[in-house]
Amino acid sequence: MNKERFIEEAKELNIILDKEELDKFETYKNLLKEYNKKFNLTSITDDENIYLKHFYDSLCLFKVPELINASTLLDIGTGAGFPGIPIAICKKNIKVTLVEANGKKCNFLNLVKEKLNLNNVEVINRRAEDYTKTHKNEYDIVTSRAVAHLSVLSELEIPSLKINGYFLPLKSNIDNEIIESSNKIEKLGGIIEEKIAFKLPIENSNRSIIKIKKIKETPEIYPREYSKIIKEIK
Repeated sequence: MNKERFIEEAKELNIILDKEELDKFETYKNLLKEYNKKFNLTSITDDENIYLKHFYDSLCLFKVPELINASTLLDIGTGAGFPGIPIAICKKNIKVTLVEANGKKCNFLNLVKEKLNLNNVEVINRRAEDYTKTHKNEYDIVTSRAVAHLSVLSELEIPSLKINGYFLPLKSNIDNEIIESSNKIEKLGGIIEEKIAFKLPIENSNRSIIKIKKIKETPEIYPREYSKIIKEIK
């Protein structure tokens, strides 16, 4: 995906990118390529796939109407900043919290925050379950992109949601995980409202966003230690 196609596809998501935002995406791309050699940030290193598989894919969260009015977003296991940083670039009135356990990746994220002047971004170097334990019921939106099994992600993220907030994981093939995780999501106070299925432009690969609404308080025992969470899906 070249920059011109990126601009056009963003319009289909009701995102009109101005020069400042496009310059930020270009700077982000260049930083990603430069620091990938030091920090092993991504296996995707060519310009067109960075725009397609990182930038555009992240912006597909705008397919969810509830994101438009959200004021806070938590991105767990953000890695090199996806989907959180692209959302922060395009939506300046949302506070985006990026949680990443890898210290070197956090160094990169702080560099991106500085170079792009993203005052609406906060970088947190902690394990997901440790952060969630101390930040419950705080966020309008929580998300992650292809990080772990849906059951694991649900326990790590739903506790941080406000009532009526949304957990929006981005996945490729998700149907089996939905079946395997539905009881867990209900225990955590969530309900699966919808699966938004779409294809990435150009390569036509399958993508899904699951809309999970928090309708009641999460029991205090969650999230548990990661070893206990992961044990349930083995």
